[in-house]
Amino acid sequence: MIASNLSGHVQRFFTERLTGQLGASPHTVASYRDTFRLLLIFASKHRRRPVIDLRVEDLDAKLVAAFLRHLEHDRGNAARSRNNRLSAIHAFFRQLYLQEPALAHHCQQVLAVPFKRFERGPVEFLSAEESVALLNAPDTTTWRGRRDRLLLQLALQTGLRSAELIGLRHQDVHFGSGPHVRCLGKGRKARCTPLRPEVAKGLTQWLSQELQDPLRPIFPTATGKGLSPDALQKLVARYVRIASVSCPSLRVKRVTPHTLRHTTAMDLLHRGVDVAVIALWLGHESIQSTQAYLHADMAMKEKALGRANPGVAPLKRYRPKDQLLAFLEAL
Repeated sequence: MIASNLSGHVQRFFTERLTGQLGASPHTVASYRDTFRLLLIFASKHRRRPVIDLRVEDLDAKLVAAFLRHLEHDRGNAARSRNNRLSAIHAFFRQLYLQEPALAHHCQQVLAVPFKRFERGPVEFLSAEESVALLNAPDTTTWRGRRDRLLLQLALQTGLRSAELIGLRHQDVHFGSGPHVRCLGKGRKARCTPLRPEVAKGLTQWLSQELQDPLRPIFPTATGKGLSPDALQKLVARYVRIASVSCPSLRVKRVTPHTLRHTTAMDLLHRGVDVAVIALWLGHESIQSTQAYLHADMAMKEKALGRANPGVAPLKRYRPKDQLLAFLEAL
């Protein structure tokens, strides 16, 4: 097999394929970019050569499989995130398969790396008490703390995806009689999400103290750049640890930025908002994606059970009185 420099193929994939031919959204490009950044750094370390000197042959099926294990075991990625990274890698090698016939066999081997099956567990979300504890975690006497509290508050109220949240610019916030934020979501779909009065007031005060640049991120770093997905993940994890001191239930939950989105959906559901409206609020392409929230909350199911009870006395869940029996029931 003739060695092929990787750099040119990767650049053409992003400029010609994703942007030129497919017209991929900025979120898709950013997701693929992050995947290849992680993959190339991993390959450089394992092949012991600079990224610029890597060859296509260096990214073989064995290395890709090792990279996927690294994502799960070292970076703590769930199977869904692992599969998203593999989708980006497959997209690159499918394009390479068509462009370079000499590399066809190599591409086929990488494309044969399978996606990982996983069980869809219950939706994880925060209770009202946990949300309050999380919002109280940042130190609002500092610039960073004020930024982070407002970010968490906006995330919990709007349910924006991570990329949508960190991608907000000054020009995306609209005040007046109907304050709202505008974002470009999945599938290049723009949507507007209304703001509660207290959130709109907080944003007004925050933006009045920032540089008046329409393209400046609402939640910038100290250097004025936008937060990265990793930075947002670490930000949420840091405040969950702080909040868990006053709210111990947070210690047993895996809270990510996406958990805040789930919390928004469950809050709307508890307030009686129709599932179809929640789907529009979250920017779901299909209402089926929103149906998962109907299965998430046991309290709602118990309430439905009580309504279905034909007897006089309300039905109650069985709860063992003895501590040992309670322990065995929980296994």
